[in-house]
Amino acid sequence: MTSSIRSTKPHEIVERALELSTADGCVVIADEQSTANLRWAGNALTTNGVTRGRTLTVVATVDGKEGTASGVVSRSAVTAEDLEPLVRAAEAAARGAGPAEDAQPLVTGTPASPDFADAPAETSSAVFADFAPALGEAFARARAGGRELYGFANHELVSTYVGTSTGLRLRHDQPKGTLELNAKSPDRQRSAWAGRATRDFKDVDPTVLDAELAVRLGWAERRFDLPAGRYETLLPPTAVADLLIYQMWSAAARDAVEGRTVFSKPGGGTRLGERLSELPLTLRSDPNAPGLESAPFVIAHSSGDDASVFDNGLPVPSTEWIRGGELARLTTTRHSAALTGLPLSPAFGNLILEGGGDRSLEEMVADTERGLLLTCLWYIREVDPATLLLTGLTRDGVYLVENGQVVGEVNNFRFNESPVDLLSRASEAGRTEKTLPREWGDWFTRAAMPALRIPDFNMSSVSKGV
Repeated sequence: MTSSIRSTKPHEIVERALELSTADGCVVIADEQSTANLRWAGNALTTNGVTRGRTLTVVATVDGKEGTASGVVSRSAVTAEDLEPLVRAAEAAARGAGPAEDAQPLVTGTPASPDFADAPAETSSAVFADFAPALGEAFARARAGGRELYGFANHELVSTYVGTSTGLRLRHDQPKGTLELNAKSPDRQRSAWAGRATRDFKDVDPTVLDAELAVRLGWAERRFDLPAGRYETLLPPTAVADLLIYQMWSAAARDAVEGRTVFSKPGGGTRLGERLSELPLTLRSDPNAPGLESAPFVIAHSSGDDASVFDNGLPVPSTEWIRGGELARLTTTRHSAALTGLPLSPAFGNLILEGGGDRSLEEMVADTERGLLLTCLWYIREVDPATLLLTGLTRDGVYLVENGQVVGEVNNFRFNESPVDLLSRASEAGRTEKTLPREWGDWFTRAAMPALRIPDFNMSSVSKGV
């Protein structure tokens, strides 16, 4: 073994950690991460870089008279000398803990990944080979048009290796790319944003985004001040994604059964089977969804409401959370499924809303007599978990639509809305398309959503934000 764990193949690190374990059960997760990024400001590149890293997580389980306890320790930049102390630390944490409420037998029977012993996948600056020249062209167009472009492109590739004392040997490669582009007027009084999610930067064109932003800056040349109130509002796919991701983060079955969430039924039980939308909407997750592929098995670095370290390696099936407008599933671990009597539905790696319609956002604008068109939402926070009331701000452009035309920009607002209520009041859903959540893009990028028309979106107060 070499002096640096980084120079050792990750599958060998997993095997060595399992060999060192003296616990009754052990799970080892090695995450090999590489990133490449570009940043720019004022129509010029400012920085670029490539990074590499490894994080090792050891889950030790210890059987006792009162039940099975677990200990979890994660560390980065671990050397070969640190490997045994890391395993021992996890075992000590397990022996010092009480029985784990979510204890289950470690998973068995999942077929081994054929590439488990292969080297990790890595990204590099080469991922921007076609993108960078197009970005240069976008800079030139922006300068000629009197715009300044700011933003960044980031590509991350994580190879995750999961090994267990029960014989699982699984591996998943997860690429994640984000592009965020801001256009500003020279006086910095007008700003517009566009973002895209991608797996490889082959399907994003910064010149297309720049053209989109040029139109929005043009809209902002006229300014209207509007008071707080309820407005017919067109939510673009990015805003819909941010709201529904938060909704799904609040969809743990156990919390619902215990009466603590918006999915709890008054008087007891859950709202499963209840109609949430009059539109025939289906909200689903599928690890094999084209362009949105995610891990086909559970990868849990810690236990929580919707995850359990004991479930590592459990297959993740395609799941419909809302089917035809009705609530169909809530997230469960093996433990919470047994506790609630509900089907096993592991947490998800992507989110897709579809079934509403096939019109583009532009076509929906053209069919709007008077309303607001949003760009995106940010600073989203929970106000009331019982109703999932959220508050947040609009950002980088709220536009007034009259008689099918955008006539200018209006002030920003603070909103107060529940995504569950929004689904019940939505009067139209457009065409589903891949989108980048603005607020949650650091944590969740694999989403496909339609635009939604809300007849009475609650703009609770005027915001001075941009």
